[in-house]
Amino acid sequence: MDIKIVNNFSSIKKAHWQNLQTNGNPFLRYEFLDQLERSRCVCDQTGWLPHHITLYDNEPGKNSSLIGAVPLYLKTHSYGEYVFDWAWANAFERTGQQYYPKLVVSVPFTPVTGPRLLVAKNQDRDTVQKILISAACELADHLKVSSLHWLFTTKKELGLLTSKNFLERTGCQFHWNNNNYRNFDDFIATFTSKKRKKILQERRYVREAGITMETLTGENITEKHWRQFYQFYRSTIDAHFSTAYLNFDFFQGLGKSMADDIVLVLAHRDNKIIAGALNFKGDDTLFGRYWGCTEKHNGLHFEACYYSAIEYCIETNMQRFEAGAQGEHKLSRGFIPVPTYSAHWLAHPEFSSAIDDFLKRESHGIEHYMSELSEHNPYK
Repeated sequence: MDIKIVNNFSSIKKAHWQNLQTNGNPFLRYEFLDQLERSRCVCDQTGWLPHHITLYDNEPGKNSSLIGAVPLYLKTHSYGEYVFDWAWANAFERTGQQYYPKLVVSVPFTPVTGPRLLVAKNQDRDTVQKILISAACELADHLKVSSLHWLFTTKKELGLLTSKNFLERTGCQFHWNNNNYRNFDDFIATFTSKKRKKILQERRYVREAGITMETLTGENITEKHWRQFYQFYRSTIDAHFSTAYLNFDFFQGLGKSMADDIVLVLAHRDNKIIAGALNFKGDDTLFGRYWGCTEKHNGLHFEACYYSAIEYCIETNMQRFEAGAQGEHKLSRGFIPVPTYSAHWLAHPEFSSAIDDFLKRESHGIEHYMSELSEHNPYK
């Protein structure tokens, strides 16, 4: 077997990557990761330097096959990760040491759980995964980075990582589950009367404002729609004084290469598109990612980002809807708290020990937080 560190995703053969098992996660598709680099959203200028680990059955060449991979980046900051370690960086640098660069295993700008130890079909998964973890640790040692972070990994992979002395960190998101609902009314019929009335009121506000909703997929999403949506994306970024991680080329490229994996919800009023929400389809899960608007109306955000998407899931028999990071307001709208996981290795022994102590205390806090939230779900 032969390990190769890849600094340009496009140098990996698409057919090889497609043979890796990604659990139907759209953000691990070749087209998505490749477009991040082609559009220059991920590059040395943006502080995301690709260092993808690839494992071949023999020396890369005509007759070799890709049997394992890890999407990995050398980072010069902590933006766009959604697992926050700013306090760690500040504490480390107060000792006179450099926290950056660091290594991060993740899908950039995407707080979605998925496999990170990718293994080809018909391979010994346990063996390949252990080799990939060792390769990542060896790279961290070779580059002399402060730390190596495995973000939004699966529970199974977390167990492998903690057995290799990675520290476990737990987070929380809110996901919707499809319990074989026949339609949206069937879904909210499971709510308490008070919570159900609130949902109906929010949807009524949208209708009374003269707003109609449209859901587009595949070739029905045109370049005009992408230009309009990019304006919405930028409006949200500007309103929150955030950083625009993604550019128009990125969205336009996905519209060409991943059209069938995209669900775009648009709001129309007075013959104009006034809002939009972008979602991605997995095998059985819909993932909500970005939204924006040019007009503000009561209930519009919830209609575009949640209710229309839930209706789409019910109509197409999607089993889950993950509507993005954070957001306690999702709880009253039918989303339940679920844990997310990351794993962390820190080179400095004393610093690692201090972080370990912090993470254990944080974990207890997250567990209590989720338990308390569950008691306030809207269901009967």
